Formats: sequence, C-alpha cells, structure tokens
Amino acid sequence: MSSFLLSALLSQCPDIDNVLDMLCWPSYSWPEIEKVESLSTLIEELIKQSHSNVEVSQDSKTQERFVCKMQSIIWDQCVPLLKMISNATLSSREGGDALNVNKELLAAVCGLLGLCLSQSHTDTLEKMASVVLPVLTGSESDERSAHTDELDIDVAIEIMAVMLPSLSQNAALTMKSLTCTLNAIKELSDARVSKVIVRVWLACLRWSSAERRADALQCVWGHVLRWHDGEDAESVTSRALLCLTACSDYLFPLEELLGDRPNVLRPDPRTSPAFFRLAQAGLTHRDGVSRKRALYLMKMCVSLSEVLNTDVCMCEADEVLYKWAPDQRMVFRKFWEDYALVLETLEENQIHVVRPVLHRIDALAEATATDHKAGGAHVHPSWLLCVYQRMFHSENKAVMKDGVDHLLGLWLFQCPSFALSASKFVVGPFMDVLTESSLYHRSPGQAVGDCPELGLKLQNFMVTFFGSLPQENQGAVLLQLLRRLASRHWCAVPLFFVSQALSRLSPRPLLDADGLRVLREVLSCTMITHQVLLRAATQCFLLHTAICLTDVSVVSLEEVFAFLAHFRADESLRRDTKLWSELHDWLLANEARFRPVGAGADATNQRVSAYSCESLKAFLTVPAGSGQAEGVPATGGAEVVTRALLLSADPEGDGLEQLLLPLLDVLRRLSASAYLPPRKADKSLQVALRLLQLLGPSSERQAETEDKVAVCVRRLLFGVVEPVQGFILRRLNGELEELCDVDRATLYHAVLAELVKSYCNVPGYLSNLQNNYVSRLTANCLRILNAPSDQHPSLVEQVQKAVSMATLALLCELAEHCSFDPQSEAMRSLRSLWTYFVWSPSSSSSPPCFTQTLQKPSSTSDASPLSCPDDSALLLRDWGRVAAHYVRDRWACLSFLHRCGAAPAEMGGPPGSSAFFADAIDALTLLPGCLALPALDFIRVLLPQVAPHEGALCAEAVAASWRLVRASSTNSHDFWPTLQAFVRLAFQRTTLELTEAQSPEMVRCIRKVTGELMELTQVRSGVFNELIQHCGHTWLPSEPNPHARSALRGALNHLDVLVEACIYGPVFRKDQRIVQEVQMYIQQLGEDFAANVVIGSATRDDQYPRLSALAMLSRLDLNDDLQQDLMEQLVERLLGKDEEISKSKVRYYGNSMQHRVKNRVWQTLLVMLPKLRPGFVASRILPAALQAASRGNQPSVKYLIEWALVLILHFWPALLHQLWACFSTDHEKTKTSICTFLSVLVHLGVLLPQLQNKEEQWRKALEVVLLQCFSHIFSVRLYALLALKRLWALGGQLGHDEASPGASPGASPGASPGGLGAAVQACLHQAEITQSTGNAMKNWSRIQEHFFFSAFHPLNDYSVETIFHTFPRLSGLADDEWIPVWKFEKLVDFCSHSSLPLRNAGTALSEMQPGDWVQQDQGELEQEERWADVQKKIAPWRLSVQEQEPELMAQQRAARLGKLAGALLVVASLIDKPTNLGGLCRTCEIFGASALVLDSLRHVGDKQFQALSVSSDLWLPLLEVKPHDLADFLQLKKKDGYCIVGVEQTANSQSLQDYRFPEKTLLLLGNEREGIPANLLQLLDVCVEIPQQGVTRSLNVHVSAALLVWEYTKQHLGSS
Repeated sequence: MSSFLLSALLSQCPDIDNVLDMLCWPSYSWPEIEKVESLSTLIEELIKQSHSNVEVSQDSKTQERFVCKMQSIIWDQCVPLLKMISNATLSSREGGDALNVNKELLAAVCGLLGLCLSQSHTDTLEKMASVVLPVLTGSESDERSAHTDELDIDVAIEIMAVMLPSLSQNAALTMKSLTCTLNAIKELSDARVSKVIVRVWLACLRWSSAERRADALQCVWGHVLRWHDGEDAESVTSRALLCLTACSDYLFPLEELLGDRPNVLRPDPRTSPAFFRLAQAGLTHRDGVSRKRALYLMKMCVSLSEVLNTDVCMCEADEVLYKWAPDQRMVFRKFWEDYALVLETLEENQIHVVRPVLHRIDALAEATATDHKAGGAHVHPSWLLCVYQRMFHSENKAVMKDGVDHLLGLWLFQCPSFALSASKFVVGPFMDVLTESSLYHRSPGQAVGDCPELGLKLQNFMVTFFGSLPQENQGAVLLQLLRRLASRHWCAVPLFFVSQALSRLSPRPLLDADGLRVLREVLSCTMITHQVLLRAATQCFLLHTAICLTDVSVVSLEEVFAFLAHFRADESLRRDTKLWSELHDWLLANEARFRPVGAGADATNQRVSAYSCESLKAFLTVPAGSGQAEGVPATGGAEVVTRALLLSADPEGDGLEQLLLPLLDVLRRLSASAYLPPRKADKSLQVALRLLQLLGPSSERQAETEDKVAVCVRRLLFGVVEPVQGFILRRLNGELEELCDVDRATLYHAVLAELVKSYCNVPGYLSNLQNNYVSRLTANCLRILNAPSDQHPSLVEQVQKAVSMATLALLCELAEHCSFDPQSEAMRSLRSLWTYFVWSPSSSSSPPCFTQTLQKPSSTSDASPLSCPDDSALLLRDWGRVAAHYVRDRWACLSFLHRCGAAPAEMGGPPGSSAFFADAIDALTLLPGCLALPALDFIRVLLPQVAPHEGALCAEAVAASWRLVRASSTNSHDFWPTLQAFVRLAFQRTTLELTEAQSPEMVRCIRKVTGELMELTQVRSGVFNELIQHCGHTWLPSEPNPHARSALRGALNHLDVLVEACIYGPVFRKDQRIVQEVQMYIQQLGEDFAANVVIGSATRDDQYPRLSALAMLSRLDLNDDLQQDLMEQLVERLLGKDEEISKSKVRYYGNSMQHRVKNRVWQTLLVMLPKLRPGFVASRILPAALQAASRGNQPSVKYLIEWALVLILHFWPALLHQLWACFSTDHEKTKTSICTFLSVLVHLGVLLPQLQNKEEQWRKALEVVLLQCFSHIFSVRLYALLALKRLWALGGQLGHDEASPGASPGASPGASPGGLGAAVQACLHQAEITQSTGNAMKNWSRIQEHFFFSAFHPLNDYSVETIFHTFPRLSGLADDEWIPVWKFEKLVDFCSHSSLPLRNAGTALSEMQPGDWVQQDQGELEQEERWADVQKKIAPWRLSVQEQEPELMAQQRAARLGKLAGALLVVASLIDKPTNLGGLCRTCEIFGASALVLDSLRHVGDKQFQALSVSSDLWLPLLEVKPHDLADFLQLKKKDGYCIVGVEQTANSQSLQDYRFPEKTLLLLGNEREGIPANLLQLLDVCVEIPQQGVTRSLNVHVSAALLVWEYTKQHLGSS
C-alpha cells in the first residue's frame, strides 16, 4: 500500500481504530501475508504522523488509546499467530514449500510486532521477554509437540531481534536478554547459534549506546571465556571462537581507534589470559574453520596492539603470554607476520609448499628464546609449540614427520626454562604424535638394519630434554610421560623406540614406587603385540630404564621384585643374558640402600640374600587351617620368590644351601609328614619347579661347568628328589578327589617332568625310574581307570580318572624323551596300556572306541564336606576343559603305543588301522587347538599303513587336520604347534611319494592344501618356513638314509613347493615393511642384547624359504641321475615362470613382484649352473637365456642374464656360435637384446682361454662389434664402442701390436686382422673426439666405470655373496631383496664348494657403490631415444614431415600458415581432468606454443576434451610423457637450454608481473589438488605465482596457465 493511499485513507477515516480493526484478523486464524504487511504499513504511517503532528503527539488520550491498540495487536494478533507459525513450522520441517511460506509470514508478523513494541510501555516489553526468554533457555534436544502452546526457538530468536531496538533504553532487560542467549548458545546447533549472534547480539551492539555496548561486550566476552576455561573441549573451543569472531569488529574497533574520537577499550583482549588460551586451543584445533578463526583473532589482536602502540605485558604464572613494546614494534610485527605465514601455509597440507617456510620456524624459536640482556623472551614458548602441534595434526604424513624432526632438533630444549615450559607439551601432544608408526621408516640412504633417523634423534632428544630440566622436576615429568605411555594403546614399533630412548638416559634417581607401578603398566602394553621380537626388545629397554632411573632410597626390595616378576624369562630376563648380569650387579651394588620394608625407626636395610630368604619363608608359611579344599596357589608369588633367589645368589654358589634351606626343609618332609598342609606343599613345589625351569635343562646348556649357581641348585634339589617323587606318587594314587585337584595334578605332572628331564643323565636315577617308579605309577593309574563305573559316576571317580589318564600321558612322553630301555619294567608296564584301551570294560562288548570321552558327573553331592567352594558352578564351567584334556591324554598314550610297537600285529592290519584312523579323525572335530596334537601325531604314525588302501579316508584326515590349522590361526599359542604337527602329517615321506595312480584322492587333497597353505603364507610370515624346512629334511636328509632315493621322488611329485621356495618372498605393505626393518635393526644389536639371545628368529625370517631351498640345491649330487632329473625339471619350471611374467600384460615396474620373481629365477639358475648336464644347458638354458635377453628387463635381471651367458660360454665354449647367430637377426626388433649381447662381448677376455680358435673368434667379435658401432641407436653405439675398446685391447694379448693399448691410432692398417684395423682405429679415434664434450662424455665415463664393466669379473666374483647381496645392491634392487652371506652360514646348512664359494676372494666389487648409470629403459642414455621416439600427434598438413623435435614441427607449421610460434613448451602431465586439458590445448594453440605435453594421448579422444579443445589438437603438436618420467624429461630439456618454470606458490616464488620469461621456456603445471611434487620442485629454475587480492588463494589450473601463456606471448610475440 503506497503512502499516497494511506494518506487518503487516513484523511477520509477519522476513526483510526475502525481502520485498524478492519485490517486485524481473528485470533488463531491464518491471515494473508499482504494483510499483515498492510497493517504494518498503516501503523508505521500512524507513527510518522504522530511524530510530525504536535497536537496528536501531545494528546495523551489519543496516545494512550493508540498504545492500548498496539498492545491488543501484540497479544491478540501477533503472539497467537507466532505460536501457530511455531507449530506449523515443526509439522512442516520436511515440506519445503510450506516452510518457505511460514518464513515469509514470520518475517511479516515480526515486523509488525517490532512496530507495536516500539510504541509499548516497559511492562509490555517485560511481559514479552517473559514469554520469549524461557524458550531460549530450554534445551534444543527437548521434544516439543506440534500442538503445544509454545514458541519455536527460531521464532523466539526473531522476536528477540525485533525487541532489541525497543530495549535500548532498558539496560537491565537488555542484559537479561543477552545473558539468556549466552546460556542458549551452549545447547543450540551451529546454525541457530549463528542466527542468535547475527539477529540478537549484533543487533544489540548496533542499537546500544557506547557505554551500554561496552557493557554488552564485556558480558559476552567474560561469559564465553569463562565457559571455555570451565569446559576445555574441542566443541566448546569451536563455539567460543565462532562467538568472538562474529563480534570481532566491536572487540577490535580499529577504525574507531584510528579516528578522531579515541575511546577506552573495554574489554581489552590484549590483557586477557583466557583469550590467549582460547586462541592457542583454536590454532591447534582439528577443525580447519576453527583454526582460521583463531588465527584471524590473533591477527586482529596484533593489529590492535600496533594501532595503540602501548606497552603490553600480559603475564600468567610468572610467564609472559603476550607482549608488545613500542620500541620493539618492528620486531614483534615481524614475529607475528612470520607466525601467521607459517600457520597459513600449514593449511595447504602440501609438503613442497610447507618446507620452504620451515626455516621461519627457526626465527620463531629465536624470538621464543629467553635473553635476559634483551629483556626476556618476545613470546611465550606455547605459541611456538602451537606450530608444532598443528604440524602433528596435519593430514599429510610428510608434514607431520617434518614437524617431529624439526622439534627433535630444536636447540631451545637445551635451555632449562624452555624445557620446563614445554614439558607439558612433550608429555601430551608430542607423545601422541610419536604413536604414528610411519614416522619410523628408514630415511633414504640408510641400509637395512640401521636405526631409523627418527629413532636416533629421539634418543638424543630424551637425553637433552631430561638433562635440561631442573633436577627437582625430572621425576615428575618422567612419571607423567610414563602415565601417557600407559594410558593409550601403542603399536609395537613406536613403543619400542620410545622405550629405547628412555633407556639412554644417564643413571639418576627419578622413579619411586609409583613410577615402577606405572612402568609395569607400560610393560603390559608390550604384551598386546604378537611380534615376539619387538615385544622382547621393548621389555629389555624398559628393564634397563628401571635399572638406571629407580631411586633405590624410596623403593623397597619387595616392590622391585614384584616389578621384575612381570618380565618374561622366555623373552627378555633369562639367566644367560647380559641383562640378567646387569640386573644382578645393580641389586648387589645397591642392596644396602633400598628402603626398608618395615615401618618405624627400627626398620633396617636388608641384604638382597636376606630378603630373598625371608620372602621364601613368608611364601611357604600358610595358615594353620589350610586344607585340601583350597585350590592351587597363583603362580605370581612363586615367580617373585624364585627370581629373588636366583638374583641374590652369589655367582660362585656360596651360601645357596642356606638360602634354599626353608624350601629344602619343606620338600624333605613331603613324603614323611602326612599332616603337611597341601597349600604349603603346593607352594614348595611351585618354587622348585620354577627354579628348574629358569635354570633350563642341563642338556641344553653348553657352559654347564661354568654356571656354578645352576650346578649348586640342581645338586641341592637332587637331594630331595626321592621325597618329592614319593609325595607325587602318593598323591596321584587316588588322593585327588576334587575338581580343583585337576589343576593340582597339573602342577605335580610339571614337577615330575622337570625332575626327570633335569636328572635323567645322573647315574642311577634313570634306572631306578624305569625299574620301579614308572611301573608303580602306571599300575596305580590303571587300577583307577579299570575300576567299574556307575551309570551316574561321581565327581571323585571322574576326577581320579582324568588325573590318571593325564599321568599316563606324561609317562609316555617321558619314556620317549628319555629313551627308556625297551626291556625295562617301565616300558613293559606302559606297553600294557594297549590292553586297557582295546579291552577296557566300557568296550568289552563292542569294538574299541579310542575317542572315549569322560562322562560328566551327575552332581557334587557325594563330594567331600571340604569340597572346593562353588564346585557346582565350577563343574558346569570347567568340565568341558577337563573332558577335552582327558581325550587329548588318551590319544597321547595311543600315539606312543603305536610308535613303540606295542599294538599287536593283527591290530595293525587294514581293517583295524582304518577303524583307529576314523576315531582319530573324529577326535580332531572334538578337540580345540593344540589339544589335538596327539591325535594329529597318531594319524601321522598310522597314515603310511592306511594310505595304500584307504585314499579317501586319508584325504579326509588331511582335510580335517588342515581345517584345524585354519581354525587356530587367530591364536599364535596354538597355531604354530598345530601347523608343525600338520606339516609332519601331510608332508611325510610316504605321503609325498604317492602318485596320482596310487591314490588320486590323496594327491589331489595334498595339492589343494598346498595351494591354500601358500595363500596363507602371503598374510602370515613364517608359515612357508615350516613347510620348506620339513620338506627339505624329508627329500634330502643330511644323514644317510635307506629311503633317500624314494624320498627324492616325493620332491619330483611336489615340485611346485620347491619352485615356490626358490622364488618366495612377499612384497610387504608399508606397515609390514617397517616391522621387518625394525626386527632387522634389533638383530643387528648383537648377542649382547638379551632379546636376540632369548628369541630365536631364524625360522621366522622371510628369506628362510629361499635359503632352505638353495641349501638343498647346494647338496644335490650331479652324478646322481635322479637328482639331475630333479634339477632339470626345476630349471624347466623356473624358466616357465620367467617366460610367463615376460608374456604377461601386467606392467613390469622396478621392484614389483614380477621384477623380484624374475630376479630370483635367474639367481637360482646361476647357483645351479655348474651342476647341470652340458646337453641340457645347450638345448634348454642357453636358448632360454638368449630369448630372455631379447625382452625388456630391469637392470638387475639384465645383469644376471648377461652373467649367465658368460658363464655358459665359459663352461661350454662350443656353444659360442649361438651367440654369433643372435647378431644376424633383425636389429630393429632386437635392439634391447643387442646391448645385452654386446655386454657379453665386453667380457670376451674370460672366454678366450677356453676357445680352440682364439684368433678366429676374436676377429669374428671385432666384425660384429664394429658393425654395431654404426647403429642409429645411441645406446647400442655406446655399448659397441666399449666392447670394441676391450676387444682391441685383447688383440695385444694375441700378438697384434697395432691392437695393443699403446699402439698409435695412425698405425698401418695393412697388418691388422682382416683389414679391419683402419676401421677400428677410426671408430676409437672418433669416439674419443665425440665423447670428449657434453652429455656424451658423461655417459662414456659412466659406462666404463659401471661395476659390470669395471670391477666385476664373471669368474673370480662367482660366489653366493655376489649373486644374492652385491649384485642386488649395485643394481638398484630394493634392500629387502639383499641376502647377506651370514644368513647362509647361520640359518641353513649351505654346502659351498670351489666352483661356487660363499664369499668373494677379493673385496673390489663389494666396496663399490651404486652408480648413476641406469640401463636400458630406465637410463639417461635412453632419454634421447625415449623423447625422440615419443608418440606425436600427426598434424593434418602431413607433407612428408619427418620425425623431428616439436620445435621444428611448430616452426614449419607457423611458416606454412603464416603464423608466428614461440619456443614455449607447456607440460601438463600432472593434470588429469579432461576439461582442464581441453581448454589448455585450445589456449596453447591460439597463443602459438611449440607443444603441449600430456600424461596420455588417450585424453584426446575424450568427449569432454574435444568439447573444450574445439579441434585445436589437430593444429598443436602433442607429446606423451608419463608422470613418473617427468624428472628425466625435465633434465633432458634443461640440458637443451630450456628454463624450467613452475606455476606454484612457494616462499621464494616470483610475481608474474615482475618476471621476464626466457625465450626457451618450459612451463610446468601442477596437479589440480596436490600441485607440483617435491621431487620436481627441486628441478625448477624458478617458481612464478599470480598476484591475488581475494581470499580463495587459488585459481583453476587452466586459468593460471592461460595467464602465464599470455604473458609469455605478450613478451616475445607481442611486438610482431
């Protein structure tokens, strides 16, 4: 409604109330939007007229009536309608159109409400506030019905926005409203918070006076910062930064301060510690927007400081958090500019962009350093640490690693004040980033086995950091660091290196009892990883840390030994290690200084030996009421006591008897005292058992005579063997009746087994055992087992049977381990077990069932009144375990009986064997994991008897066994024993000898399982090691064996296993590779490192299968026809592998799996070459080698093939004619092989002594090589010239003076052989001239210095070391493919001989370093061919244009079409979007670029490319250069005089408007996302960037390229 119509309406209607009533609508009805807007317009006009009309404005009645009408509209029209809108909005959240209509109506009503409120009294405003504010204080998550009479949050916000102008004079209500919204922002969503800020806060600040605005700002400021300090969470930080950034124009009023009306700044951010804490939290926030907001606020704060230019020194805890001084204004400004630049650059996440600004961090560090002469540090260290933390959070791992490296080398940590200030950061964010395993990869240039660079830096950092800390703070910081280690899950590699770094700290008293407790928690973290060697190494370093850093004055011996009990003897703390000796010496050196255990003034220091003795006494002391019903004591107490006893023992063994006296006394009374508490007996047996276990079996100790402690302990314990064994015999004779006695029996069995193994070599002990003890124990067990059973057996009866069967299984194991005399009483009693199994009472009326289970007892009602507590619950829970062990023990006995021949001959026949066999297969389905090992062993023993006539049943047994292995693959404890048992079963000699005709089912099953096992080797290291180790010993046993020849036939039947072993070696993922690298580093620490002594890693080495296969091949006899047949078939398979890879369409990358397999094939062939028959070499190997040489090969494979050819021609010189035939083929098709054949002729000097017609062959070689000297291929010419030079030098040895090295180039040609002298001299003379300058000279020098043509001698260097270590190292093969010689010496039995020794006699070749000459397709020699022969786009004017450089083609095109073209070459190989490439092609063609380089010419056929190029590709030369070839291409163009210009923003880039392009310019464009990679940035001559004024900071790559191409064109072609 226009103002004219309103004036007319008002002039004609004297009663305004009627007009207003006409425009109003009934309450709770939906008006039209136009009607609401008309009412608003009318009221607005009335307000204007009342202000302009003095009479109306002074008429109180009229004014009062108008105000009343406004109130009526508010409460009768506006508020009801707003509530309806709230309900409708809630109902129509998913309806877009209805929601938009409601928004328009809401805006109209709120406008009307604002006009009415502006004319209302204060009470109306307060009433409205009472309606709106409760809505804002409610939680956003509270559910609200669509039919409630409440306002919606969005509606309430809009009402507050229109209320604020009316509240400008009511300070109290304004602050109340503001406080309410401040509370609301904690719960509302980001969108609603933004609406509150914009609609409410900014409106409040805009409508308030200066004084009230300051009050409001102070309210917002204080509330937000207090909220952040109280709840320091990332979500709170993000929300707080949003609030302050929105108010930044008012918090930092730079324009007002620069104006003529300066004002008091309230609040002043520069003096608020909470603000700077919030800013630092924002700078290190995970969210990029929050980081940008925090940096923006800091920039505004610095700008504010610069404008005010007053002294600011904001201190907190006596440290300057923010500082500004007018006299150092430029210094502070420079610091904060650098600081902002670094943080902004880190947002790019591109390492090549970040690295150029890292040097500015050093400047930040300088400003952070404390300089007392200069008045202190410019900034607090926390600002610098924010930069590092930001780098630690980077998504780019390279940026993260650079940040860690930079921090580790930061010199500021040498300052005590900085180290103390940064200690919280080191313990927190720095330790968090160290959990990233990828940081610990070896740096380029480091060899396998070297400590990663970061590991070395971390060690130095820890030493520097703790050395700089004040002494009184070192212990607290170390404790915090250890707690951080224990508070989260660490991967094995990071935990290893952190532990190693801590172990490098010099001895100092830092750890108290709490420290040892926390260190014990860290130790528990190491037990998580399944990498045993890493776990053991970490334990060693943690123990060394404890030794060096424990404060013995505040730690008791009890706490020390409780801590030591957590170190595993089978991984780290073993007696024969240097670590044990170090710990022993430390305890003895400090024994008088440990904190006494007792309290009070009477407590005195104890010697370690006295403490050990007292601990033993205390451990063996049990309450008087201890009885049979108690379970077996936990083993932890015995572990502590045993470690203490052995560590306190004198190395000479003195005083041991006194030390062990309490134990010996109890053990002597075991069999004599019937009233000895069972718990006391159990504890004494636990200690004795652990002592023997920690000492180790006497037969396994090489230095037994020198270990006086072990000798003395065994002597003392031998004195109590008889009472101990008598006690065990009595207890196993039916005294064990409770369920908990099953575990007690396990203890007795372990003690008995350890005693027998320890003393079986003692004279008289074993005979007494065989003639008396074993037979008595066997008879007792059989008596219990043969007792008749009830239908519902009792618990006592079943427990006794379970214990008896376990005892028999133990006796069978001991009989086999100690090789009992077959005629002894013990063996006779054990052989009688067969009668029990076959004719037991349960099976008297039916065929025997070996898989007989132990029936579950019906109840425990008949148990002893002293039965174990909660036996019913234990019965339900544990009986399955007892029954499984019972079945396992039965099969252990049966397996022993079959091996010792106790089964009657009639039972070994086919029917009986098959039945037993089927029972064993059933047992595999019942038993879990390693409990099935006896059944597997039984199947293994019986398999040779069953296989000939029951192939299907045997195949079923193998398949069931393999399923058992797969099922246990997740449990390392069960997996390896089960795998070993399976391999012995399925791949035994008789199984491998089976042929398809004899047992097709069995052969198919074995092959299937072999394939699946090979698949398992790809995901689990060590699996194939077990297979090839067993097969190698089976096929070719080291000792004489009557079945040797038949066993070797098994190798022929399963040749695939041997082939796979020869080429085995997985390509690890990056995370797997780092574990392998760290394990190699641990092994390099040597025998002084305890983990290497305790953990045997030989059979887990991933190179072990190849080593084992090669060791087997080295022992083959060339005079044995069967072994010759094996070698020849193996060679055929290997050559087939090589040919298969060569014909495969899979791309053949360097160090790929294909490359590695080919390399391993030819390495194996080189080892086998001297053992092969001449006829086989001539008919199969030489043709295959010549054929392989004609294919494209990686350098390492090429060298091996060339070496093999030289050796073949040396061993069998009659085959040389086949080499000459290769030179007569089509050279264009075999240009790859020509270089290989020429390399062979370089070593003709090795072949000549074996040749009959030396003169003729030498002349033939000259003719062939001289012809290749004129090849049009550069690399062929270079190889030919080298071969010609070597051959011409050989002429002097044959008596040709003109061919000697000292002969003059101008010698008479008449005397030369065959008249070739002149041609040879001319070629060599021309070579010296042409190779004397430029790139050719460099290539000529490189090829002559290359190891294959200089230090390498094919015969003298023919060794295992050269084949498997030196050649791979010098030819660029990945270092995980290098096999050091020591592995052949230590891990396998490799049979070296004179023709193939292990090591080289000389060291010249091994001392060489890899050169920069790279062969064939990868070489610099081939770059000229590669880029000259690169595929070009054929222009439509095809007028006999020959293959030329793109510059010439462009010039011809320009001349023909009358256009000008520049020398600009645009390289877009890094760009992958067809739209960008199409537009770029069009731009380059228009502005006359010489060529455009793409990563693939296939883009030209893309529809998107064609749409934007509009046929410009037909008029512009296009080149194809792959991204991985760009480095070589750029280097080649740089040598051609091109200036390499990159389009990239770096710290040293030049502005486009200031840069002058050289005429020969190569413009390199970066990828759309990643830019230009770091390796290419190093090749650039200059980086050019486009000046920008906006905020986005980046242009589309096509647009950027167009600007630079135009600028180049303007500079060089503009004048034309």
